[in-house]
Amino acid sequence: MPSSRRILVVEDSSLQQRLYDLVLGGLGHRADSIDHAGNGREAFARLAQRRDVALIILDVNMPVMSGLEFLERLQREPLLRHIPVVICSSEDREEDIRRGLELGARAYLIKPFRTEHLVELVTRVLGPAARGPLPASPPGHAGVTARGRRPS
Repeated sequence: MPSSRRILVVEDSSLQQRLYDLVLGGLGHRADSIDHAGNGREAFARLAQRRDVALIILDVNMPVMSGLEFLERLQREPLLRHIPVVICSSEDREEDIRRGLELGARAYLIKPFRTEHLVELVTRVLGPAARGPLPASPPGHAGVTARGRRPS
């Protein structure tokens, strides 16, 4: 378990980045700090500077390098592929969801989502027992779980 609780948000929308700061900054004991990158290439530059990232929040649609391209490359990096990734995207096509989960994302939330669901996911991923895909979320969850099931 990494000692740092640094979160890297890979998102090209500055408004969405601020939302993540507000929501995730309130985690206190769970998140030490939040860094940002506007696309996958910037994210790799941040990861090269800081090896203490405990979680990546990832958008799919971004310029330069998409979220799925980023995830594919991340899985080829032995020193980085252990970092858990939660995808938060407006892309709700089954093929994107399936591909993101196949590439190792721990969960896939569809925007817009309820902020408490994001906090719950982040808390579970950063928690001491977080290993492997996350279990299915309760009914009414505004996203897609790691098992790729839409809530009823």
